[in-house]
Amino acid sequence: MMKFVLKWLINGVIVSSLLVFYTDIDYITAAFIASVLSVIEYFIGDQLLLRATNNTVATIADGVGALLFLGVVADSMNLELSFGESLVIAAILAISEWIIHRYIFKPINLMVEPGTT
Repeated sequence: MMKFVLKWLINGVIVSSLLVFYTDIDYITAAFIASVLSVIEYFIGDQLLLRATNNTVATIADGVGALLFLGVVADSMNLELSFGESLVIAAILAISEWIIHRYIFKPINLMVEPGTT
């Protein structure tokens, strides 16, 4: 649960701040969009892909997923969010995801090799 909260906070700050900066939506709407994206990416990227593959695959999937999600949201809500702006948000999000997966969510190796005490 703590991993989700951390992901939600980091994604929320990045996505909502940049959506407010690039578009004319209010912060509450931007935070809602960021929250929905965080839930989707947590279950697909972290719970499915990261466990089944590796950090690189999960990070790329998070970035591409964010780009697609932002495109759909921008189109359905008639937001003036260009592809380039969506790409910037998705790229920053992917970089943050890579850092989270690599340094914060890294597995702890509790195994002790034989002969080392």
